[in-house]
Amino acid sequence: MSRPLTIAIDGPAAAGKGTLAKRVAAHYGLPYLDTGLLYRAVGKLAAEAGGDLDDPDAMAAFAARLDTSHLDDGTLRGHEAGELASRVAVHPPVRDALTAFQRSFAMGEAGAVLDGRDIGTVICPQARVKIFVTASAEVRARRRTDELRAKGRDVAYERILAEVKERDARDAGRSVAPLRPAADAHLLDTSELGIEAAFRAACDVIDRSLANPDDD
Repeated sequence: MSRPLTIAIDGPAAAGKGTLAKRVAAHYGLPYLDTGLLYRAVGKLAAEAGGDLDDPDAMAAFAARLDTSHLDDGTLRGHEAGELASRVAVHPPVRDALTAFQRSFAMGEAGAVLDGRDIGTVICPQARVKIFVTASAEVRARRRTDELRAKGRDVAYERILAEVKERDARDAGRSVAPLRPAADAHLLDTSELGIEAAFRAACDVIDRSLANPDDD
C-alpha cells in the first residue's frame, strides 16, 4: 500500500511556492497548510490575550492551542503580525509545538500539501513528493516589488533586492533548520516560468510519483 500523498514545497521568499502550493492542493484535492502563517498566528493570539511574548512557556501554551481556523485571519500577512511572529519564533518550546502541529497536519489519511522552508528536510522528511521552488534573487525582488506596488506601496526595487538577499543569507545560515533543498527534492526554478508553466511542471513531478508508487 502506497503512502499518503504528502507534498512538501519549500523555497526562499517570493519564489512562488505559496501560489504554487495552493494550486497543487486544489488540483489534487488535498488539504493545504501555509506554514509561514503559524508563528504569525501564535504571536497575534498571544498579543490579543495580553500574553507575555518573551515568556517561552506562555507562548508554547498558545502554540499548543492553535488550530487551522486561526489561519484564516487576513491580517496575519501584515507587518504587525510579522513583528509578533519574530518575537515568538525565538522560543524553542514554540518551535517544538508548531513542528508537532505541522507533522500532525501532514499525517492525514489522504495526504496534504505544506509549503515553507524546512518541510522536506525537517517537518516531513518522508514526504512522498518534495519540490524545492527557487528563482534568482533579482526575479524574486522584482515580483515582490510589483506585488507591493499593486497594493499601493511606494517601494524601491533596489531596497527590496537587498532585503531578499539579506533574508536568503539569514535563512541559509541559521543553525536550526537552515533553508536548503532536501537531497531527494525536485528543483523547480521559476525564474523564467509563469505560474501556469510552474504548475504544469510541478504536476508532472507529482504525477510521475503517482504512476510509480513503488519508487517512493
